[in-house]
Amino acid sequence: MEDFDVVVLGAGAAGLFCAMRAGQRGRRVALLDHAEAAGKKILISGGGRCNFTNIHCAAEHFLSANPHFAKSALAGYRPADVVSLVRRHGIAFHEKTLGQLFCDGSARQIVAMLLAECAAAGVEIRLNQAIGAVSHGPGFRVETPRGVVQAPSLVLATGGLSIPKMGATNLSHRLARQFGLAVEETRPGLVPLTFGAGDLAMMQPLAGVALPVTASAGKRRFEEAMLFTHRGLSGPAILQISSYWKQGESIALNLLPGQDATAALLAVKRERPRAEARTALAALLPARLALALAERHLPSRPMGDTPDRALSQLGETLKHWRLTPMGSEGYAKAEVTLGGISTHDLHARDCQARAVPGLFAIGEAVDVTGWLGGYNFQWAWASGWAAGGAV
Repeated sequence: MEDFDVVVLGAGAAGLFCAMRAGQRGRRVALLDHAEAAGKKILISGGGRCNFTNIHCAAEHFLSANPHFAKSALAGYRPADVVSLVRRHGIAFHEKTLGQLFCDGSARQIVAMLLAECAAAGVEIRLNQAIGAVSHGPGFRVETPRGVVQAPSLVLATGGLSIPKMGATNLSHRLARQFGLAVEETRPGLVPLTFGAGDLAMMQPLAGVALPVTASAGKRRFEEAMLFTHRGLSGPAILQISSYWKQGESIALNLLPGQDATAALLAVKRERPRAEARTALAALLPARLALALAERHLPSRPMGDTPDRALSQLGETLKHWRLTPMGSEGYAKAEVTLGGISTHDLHARDCQARAVPGLFAIGEAVDVTGWLGGYNFQWAWASGWAAGGAV
């Protein structure tokens, strides 16, 4: 049996950061993971360049049963703190759209940074460690292939259920339940949406077509790019709205954001009366999409002979195209897991269980889920920092 001050389960973004912070405070830390390498999901993030934070990050960019829970941790470790760390390691980066910061080079630089910080802090990282039974009293005992490790503090940082091919499991959720913590219902988040045969008849021939849209679900709206796929819709706007969409509900798409669609169509009619409807519509939308919409909604005649009523009806469709997804592509394609360990059972200041002193839960394992664009990494850093400062 080996004794540590802290045992962290999960060598992802949150786990590495928590272990780093605890080690910097003089704690003897064991970081355990069943994977063969640390930070595997970091490596595939941002197309391999890791969108490691968002400069606009605030609690309003997160979903949770308790929308105020994330405020304390996010205030304790801000995007500027991440940027300072990244710069200290000489990692070049750039701002993309909407405040997202990406490495100029590779996500491997972020993993290397975290491993270097952990090494400097004396963290003992053990990979390929299948986690066996975990017990409590006094302290926490964790069975591993190398024997039992124990510590007065245990941190659950094994993430959620998204991308199972990368090794995702429900370990943190199972252990939380074992120790009496509630787990909010989980579902895939930031995930492409799928549709039934009727809608797919139009969507599948458009696979690969992308355009800026405003996607809405209830009161939430996102204006970003949308992509048609063989199974339905994807792209940033759809991934964002998927976290707010619920089974059986519809979404609404504005295909000409910032424009009066009806006025634009009537203007084309005046300016190009001899043009075919599909040709005229292609001045406003990608050609393949323009053809599909013209075939469905406009008579086969020149724009000048097309009734204003038909153009107005199409304008309304372009402005408010309502669709009901059949489902999503599930955890296999989801970037995050919605739901997780209930924030009502955790202290906001350090993510420690209210009823089980010494037990902490951080990162994606917790019912705090960010928008697309670096927010979930910021939650990983912030929650890891908060817990690492308290263990």
